[in-house]
Amino acid sequence: MLQSPIRYRPDVEQPQPDEQATVTDLNETFDTILERTAEDYGHAVRSVHAKSHGLLEGELTIDSDLPAELAQGLFAQGGRHKVLIRLSTNAGDILPDAIGLPRGLAMKVFDVAGDRLQGSEGAAQDFVMVNGPVFQAKTAEKFLGNLKLLAKTTDRLEGTKKVVSAALRGVRHAFEAVGAEAPAAINSLGGAPNVEPLGETYYSATAFRFGDYIAKFSIAPVAPAMIALSGKEIAIEGRQDAIREDVRTEMRTLDAEWEFRVQLCRDLEAQPVEDATVLWTSPFVRVGTIRAAAQDSWSDAHVQQINEETRFSVWTGIAAHQPLGNINRARRDTYRHSADFRARVNGCPYHEPSN
Repeated sequence: MLQSPIRYRPDVEQPQPDEQATVTDLNETFDTILERTAEDYGHAVRSVHAKSHGLLEGELTIDSDLPAELAQGLFAQGGRHKVLIRLSTNAGDILPDAIGLPRGLAMKVFDVAGDRLQGSEGAAQDFVMVNGPVFQAKTAEKFLGNLKLLAKTTDRLEGTKKVVSAALRGVRHAFEAVGAEAPAAINSLGGAPNVEPLGETYYSATAFRFGDYIAKFSIAPVAPAMIALSGKEIAIEGRQDAIREDVRTEMRTLDAEWEFRVQLCRDLEAQPVEDATVLWTSPFVRVGTIRAAAQDSWSDAHVQQINEETRFSVWTGIAAHQPLGNINRARRDTYRHSADFRARVNGCPYHEPSN
């Protein structure tokens, strides 16, 4: 028998007095990345997840007659919502695909009713996910330390990064050969397998309010053609944008389908809100289905609309899905800071859809 889900209350979060100072340092470090890449490319890109591999338009269908603990917020009633999806890797510079990095999936859901989070314009709900169930750093302060190291090599030392990435992939294979899981840091530093993004399962990694409760989210492929791609490594040799090319080839004929899943918090000790490095073990349960019919995943129209004019932030949405925990609190100002820089330098304001 599963324990009853924990009800949300404000004191599940424990903000620390130095968090704003960390956010200030994060913004300054992101500026190093943003300014350097903008100078080198002649165009501002995102400070993280700069490189896109696929841009899709689809639809989220929310399941009808969900039990009360799942019929919360956006999912309170069945219905259909247009979505935009962006597949990416996590670096703040646009690297050749020979450097193995974790995958990301960002999704914007249109026409979402409900009280908005403070500063959240429009009527959309954003979900920002990675293909791993936990976050790489326990606190924003620890993430800052990692970011400062990465900032020093952003858009620099490309050849060295390729060598390091190959070495780290060798280390990961060594762990796998003895049946052990490689440390998460190996993937985040360039040792991740160069897997097909359409076959990956994505996770919020951090906790969110889920109406009356607390949850993490996941998006998992269910179309047979996508399941067949799960874990498949892309042939990178000699192709700077191999992942984008393969996703584009796949999506010309593939009708993509994912399940949107929710993992309710049922024990605050075993499933902490403030430490996103802890793996929650309660089951994920489906609350909806995302479909994207076969399409050109790198069309000029979607490059302009999704890559250039759209920002994705965990703080764009309704209060019923408020981001929780130290990492998420730090993301509020830093995501906005990065998007504002990109809009200003490119002279291209981002657009939040309204009802």
